[in-house]
Amino acid sequence: MTQPATQAVDTRDLRNALGRFATGVTVVTAVTPTGPIGITVNSFASVSLEPALVSFSLANDGGRTKAFLDAEHYAIHVLDAEQLDMCWAFVNAIDAFENCDHATNAHGVPVISGALATFECRRSAIYPGGDHSIVLAEIDRYHWRDGDALGFFGGKMTAIRAANLQ
Repeated sequence: MTQPATQAVDTRDLRNALGRFATGVTVVTAVTPTGPIGITVNSFASVSLEPALVSFSLANDGGRTKAFLDAEHYAIHVLDAEQLDMCWAFVNAIDAFENCDHATNAHGVPVISGALATFECRRSAIYPGGDHSIVLAEIDRYHWRDGDALGFFGGKMTAIRAANLQ
């Protein structure tokens, strides 16, 4: 469906159009005064190499958003294609840590084992973004490994496998 930008937006149709862009799936973790917290996020993006910055967005009306906006440190985990259960666990529960192997970093943030990449970050800035808040975070530490990624495309989870298209 083609829709001029000047007309009222059909949000379902817009979601369908935006869903044509495949994304990776991450779990972002932080620590609050009442304990650890996690959330599944697919709005993760690389922003800058120098300084090393990444971003993720949170719905303003989300039940966990304030806790993440108040947090100073985060761990962002790029999920492996085999971590679908973990993805859904953090969609559905604030605290799904008992079902995943994790350690706590120097800032008390849970760092989940088995992710394709993990970025331990500190909050750099928060920006308004319509019905979302955009968190900009500076990477303090990271590690990565090879493997297939968990992806989101067309409203469905999928595996993203590296392909040599040359």
